[in-house]
Amino acid sequence: MIKKLIFLDIDGTLIHAMKAPSGLATEAVRRARLNGYKVFLCTGRNTAIIGEDIRKIGFDGMIASAGAYVEVEKKVLFDQILAEETIQECLAVFHANGIYCRIESPEGIYTDPQMEALLKEAQPDRTNSELIRMQREIEAGIPILPYDRYPGNGAYKICFTGTSLQSIENTQKVLGNRFIYAVHPYADSSTCLNGEIIPKGIDKGRGMEMICRYYGVDLKDTVAFGDSMNDREMMRAAGISIAMGNACEELKRMADRICGNAWEDGVYYEFRSLGFI
Repeated sequence: MIKKLIFLDIDGTLIHAMKAPSGLATEAVRRARLNGYKVFLCTGRNTAIIGEDIRKIGFDGMIASAGAYVEVEKKVLFDQILAEETIQECLAVFHANGIYCRIESPEGIYTDPQMEALLKEAQPDRTNSELIRMQREIEAGIPILPYDRYPGNGAYKICFTGTSLQSIENTQKVLGNRFIYAVHPYADSSTCLNGEIIPKGIDKGRGMEMICRYYGVDLKDTVAFGDSMNDREMMRAAGISIAMGNACEELKRMADRICGNAWEDGVYYEFRSLGFI
């Protein structure tokens, strides 16, 4: 009998700053599964950058690309990319407003060349796990390709980076009727603002619904852990929503519970507190 379905974000939740999963985080997932819980990754990352160090922990499936890809027990339930026409339309809107983009497709990740320079100079808010992750990817030499090598076959999502909140809001006036904007935390003095656009109707919460239908489990029997604004729909869908101690304030306000920081094995200790292990 399945006890509950548990959904874990990766960056800023399961791990911190692109570090390998800790022994305690690994233990938490493995012991929970042995105890009858199903545990899933629920991440904004696309499958191409979910490392083997994370995969080998062992999960029952994943929601990737912020809901555009859903897999259970190695069966693909949902895999939807944005049409190339839509990608080019969005890029044109962002570029016209001086905003740099990162395209995440099944083949890999492609960025405007200016984006890397801006990321290297950024001083991220400590709660902005997405910006920290992108910086660590550059430092670690993870293969992120220039935009001119993008194959043009559509993509799961677009991340954006700019220097002006007004510019981001200008793009939202054009694209906001079709996309959810997840703007990640930034300090008042920030010179680098980042976020992502997620097609309406495709999000982590919808991915959770698909997995619940697969197992015949009600959404009230789900638990979700997250830290950033692309976890918002996941938190709304979950029976129990848990924000990390390092989560952005908006997510904390909507969560049922707040656990410890990612770098202090907050997931492990919350699993213990809730009796999962």
